[in-house]
Parts: sequence; C-alpha cells; structure tokens
Amino acid sequence: MQHPHPEPDFHDREFLRRHALWVMDFYKDRCVDASGGMFHFFLDDGRVYDRRTRHLVSATRFVVTHAIAHELGAGAEFKDRAEHALRFVEQGFRDLQSGGFDWLIRWEQGRATPLDRTRHMYGLAFVMLAAARAARIGISGASALLGRTFELAEQRFFDAVAGLYADDAAADWQLSGYRGQNANMHACEAMIAAFEASGEARYLERAELLAHKVTVELAALAGGGVWEHYRADWSIDPDYNRDDRSNIFRPWGFQPGHFTEWAKLLCQLDRHLPRPWHLARARELFDRAVATAWDAENGGLFYGFAPDGSICDDHKYHWVQAESLAAAAILARRTGAAEYDAWYRRIWSYVWAHFVDHEQGAWFRILTRENFNLTREKSPAGKVDYHDIGACYDVWREWEA
Repeated sequence: MQHPHPEPDFHDREFLRRHALWVMDFYKDRCVDASGGMFHFFLDDGRVYDRRTRHLVSATRFVVTHAIAHELGAGAEFKDRAEHALRFVEQGFRDLQSGGFDWLIRWEQGRATPLDRTRHMYGLAFVMLAAARAARIGISGASALLGRTFELAEQRFFDAVAGLYADDAAADWQLSGYRGQNANMHACEAMIAAFEASGEARYLERAELLAHKVTVELAALAGGGVWEHYRADWSIDPDYNRDDRSNIFRPWGFQPGHFTEWAKLLCQLDRHLPRPWHLARARELFDRAVATAWDAENGGLFYGFAPDGSICDDHKYHWVQAESLAAAAILARRTGAAEYDAWYRRIWSYVWAHFVDHEQGAWFRILTRENFNLTREKSPAGKVDYHDIGACYDVWREWEA
C-alpha cells in the first residue's frame, strides 16, 4: 500500500531547507510570549499546556532554531524572534549576583521566580551555542554574551588537569561529585559554532581538546564506546541512573545517538582542523551505533544499549534519528563510502514514515519499539525540535559546496 505521504528526494538540498522551515511553522505563530521569551510546552496539536514554566535548555534552543530559520531564508521576523528569545535567556535565567544561569524558572507578570538554581555546564554550553548562532546572523550583543559565557565556564567548570568540564554546581558554585560526557559533547558543539561565528582560535582548540578527551581517552576506559557517567576523578561510574529511565539528560547505558552525534561533530571539527583521527573515529562510532542499535524488524535506532550489547531501552527518540541521519550524510560526503549514503536514506525513510507528524506539524518525540506514539506532548522541556531542524541545517550546510 502506498504511503499517504510519498517520500521526497532526501538528497535534494532544497528539501532539507523546506523541511526545517516546515517544522518551524509548528512553533512560529504560537511560541512567542509577548511578556518575555517563548512558551516551552506543546501538545501534539500545538496547544500550549504550561504557559509559565521555562527551562534553560528550551530557552536557548529556541534562539538556535530561529537563527537557523533566518539563515535558511525565512523572513526577518525570525531574526527578531531569535533576538527576543536571546534577551530572555539573560532577563529570565541569569543571576546577576553570581553570573550563573538558573536551570528552571517560573515566569509570571514579567518576573522570574527560580525553581531550580542548579548551575549546569550543559546549560552554559547551550547559552554559548545560542549566542554563537545569534552572532552569526548579526544580533547585537550576542558576541559579548558568547565571550562572557565562555569565561564563566572556564572559571567555574573547567578542570585543566582533566581537560574537561565538570557538570553541575549549587547556586553558590560548589561542584557536585558527578561528571558527565554529555555536557562536554555539547560544549564541543558550542565551541565549533563559536569559532565559526568569531574566528577565535581558542574555541576551536577547546573543541579539539574536548573531542579527543571524550571520544578517545575516556572511550578507552569503556571498550571504545562513549560512556555517559563518571565520578569526580573521571573514573567510570557504571551504575549511575541504572534503574532510572526517566532522566532525559543523564540516561544509563551507551547512547547510540551520542555515538552518532559525536561522529557528526568530529566531521565538523575536521572541516576547520583536519586531523587523521577525526574521520577514523567518527566512522568507528557511527558503525558501532547502527550495528548495535538499529531495529531490523521495525526500523529506527533504539535509545540505549548495555555494555554487553543488549538493548536496555527499546524506545525510539526523535533526536537519535535526527543526529544519526545528519552524521550519515556528512560521513558519506567526507568519506565517499556508499554505506553511509545508504544509512542516510534508510534513516530518513524511517523518520518520514513514523516520526514526521504530517498532519499537525513537527516531529513526534518518542515512539515504542513498534513505532506507536507514546505521548501527547510534542515538545516538553528541551525539545522544541532543535535536533531535527539542526540536522537538516547541518546537512544543508555540508552540501552547499
């Protein structure tokens, strides 16, 4: 039976541009809060189900997606909305006394009330990324925010001995004992974007350091895979969140989506700083992710697998598919290997059939093994379709030459 939504040409650069902007259409007329920032919580049909809670990750990612939309040729209003969103990151989340950014706030009548004042390096990485994307499209003050946030991360989180960032701290900047790769991965992403926006070598140098530390040195402790969780001395913590499947930022097990996301970042890093190990390591990570986590029966990549290779979380997440198709396309371009182009087409075909919400807009967030939608929440905290819009943008940029 013919699919009700026939597949487009996934290799058409114009398709990627149009799809990213189509996803943005889901948000553009309903996300802006005139009193400050954006609404962060949307049901599948686009209704806002929480008008007051604001999360730092959503706030910064809205800057990124609107800046990308502007760069992809959307109207000037997207630049205005990116600026509106960026101003709120400082207005709503920044603690003027400590310089830190609250993780979660309540926004009412033009005032922010902190709900969670934990300082996360993951959050600072996204403030940097938002500032870099905003600077790239010429938003005033974005470059200054980028520089200030980098210096704050250096002062409060960077461990010069380890060559990595610590993960989180209390409001008074007392570090916890947890260390994680995820914040460092997104810091690497932010550093690449910061270099592209500013041309400052310090950002590229830091991206290279983080990439090697995580994907080579730490990975050597975990059989070549990228483990998520570490103790304060950067030894592997094998049991962190083993019994908690609810933590979206710190899941247990190997994350195939992070393997492929690192593969993408290594390729992007290699564009600016060619090193023989970048593409070799990118291929190893991507190949292991799809070999272990691809669901041969129902399609799509599973969320997590255990050290023994067994699947420990068989849900399908939108971001895993998005990062994997982007990595596949970029690897295909950089290596010329046909298998990566085949994976690009395979993953997109699966996404088109199951994740793209052709009727209501944007992508579904999470599916079962059998590809049934698990939730009516299209975008809870953190999603805002940053990954799928970003994947289209990354491939679109890769194919521009």
